Amino acid sequence: MFKSKVGYEWGKLMKNAKLISFLLFIMLLAGWEAIAKTMSELVLPAPSVIFMTLYEGMLDGYFLPHIIRTLSEVLLGLILGSLFGFIVGILMGELTFLRKLLFPYVIASQAVPKLALAPLFILWFGFGMTSKVVITALICFFPLLENTVTAIQFTDRQKIELFRVLDATRFQTLIRLKIPAGLPSIMAGFRVAVVMAVVGAVVGEFIGGSEGLGAMIIASQGMMDTPLMFAILTLLTVIGMGLYQLVLLIEKKLLKRYTKEKLL
Repeated sequence: MFKSKVGYEWGKLMKNAKLISFLLFIMLLAGWEAIAKTMSELVLPAPSVIFMTLYEGMLDGYFLPHIIRTLSEVLLGLILGSLFGFIVGILMGELTFLRKLLFPYVIASQAVPKLALAPLFILWFGFGMTSKVVITALICFFPLLENTVTAIQFTDRQKIELFRVLDATRFQTLIRLKIPAGLPSIMAGFRVAVVMAVVGAVVGEFIGGSEGLGAMIIASQGMMDTPLMFAILTLLTVIGMGLYQLVLLIEKKLLKRYTKEKLL
């Protein structure tokens, strides 16, 4: 009786999780507003001040070209890096020799901080969008590669043997079994890549760029305009969360379709 009551209460709590999360957000904002009133705007601007800065900037179109620039870098870098990581991940997952040959170099490329590589990319590719896209693609590459290799390697051996018994080719086994079965892991890597793409674009704009939200952060720092800096950080957060939610929707549809096919 006690267990069933606890289970009911826990289920009720989980249903109200979104409401509780929203109330927590309101409480944090209220606390922030109260603390900020005791400080200078230069140190910690109040949420109301940040909102007004954001509202005015959006209203007069001040932020729009910078949002478009950063979003373009994020999307291009994400697509290129994820696609390359997915393809190389499949090859390394399928070919043991290639995996042993390339993996140390892949790890070495990821061990180097991207902030340290950014000046080199600026030197090689210039101050335009190309250098930022390359940095973003490099950051997005590894999560897809790692998760794809893991997904391909750890496919259910019994199912692979079944495909062999049915005389399926290696390509058919890959397309019909390994990739669909590994979709949860691959999409998890893509979710990580989406968030990291925003970081990559901003890092590139920090080093060399006159456009984009990252360049605006550097400019606001030079002007000692802390509310503007927080407004830009809010925009970056919204972009990152928006892209993440979009990937979740895509993932849900893909996995739902796969689950239906599996049941049939």
